[in-house]
Amino acid sequence: MKEKNLNDFLPDKNSSYYKKLNNNEINESVLKKDVVDQIKKVMDPEIPVNLYDLGLIYSIDIDSNNNVLINMTLTNPNCPVAGSMPKNVGLAVENLDNLSSVSVNLVWYPKWDKSMMSDEAKLALDIF
Repeated sequence: MKEKNLNDFLPDKNSSYYKKLNNNEINESVLKKDVVDQIKKVMDPEIPVNLYDLGLIYSIDIDSNNNVLINMTLTNPNCPVAGSMPKNVGLAVENLDNLSSVSVNLVWYPKWDKSMMSDEAKLALDIF
């Protein structure tokens, strides 16, 4: 009997988003704070809290050429909007000036749980 892994149960959904911008003039470094501010504009469609405060953004890396790499997850692998969430995050970040590229990857490890939420998100959802 073949051993099952998480991918066997996941629907076939796009798990990443990438866009290279034609930005030939980079005047300033992209700041992590600015990336976070853009991500905070993306709301979870089922929970009235932004993705950052839900703890769904695992990492934000910005290299010296202003290429932004984001690893994120979802509250549930079977989320019906799994295919669109990396794109929504990428589109929000694309609004930043001086950006060379944005790449958003959907990852499943570590598994998300409520302890990853910010205090603001827990308060909004009355979880304490």
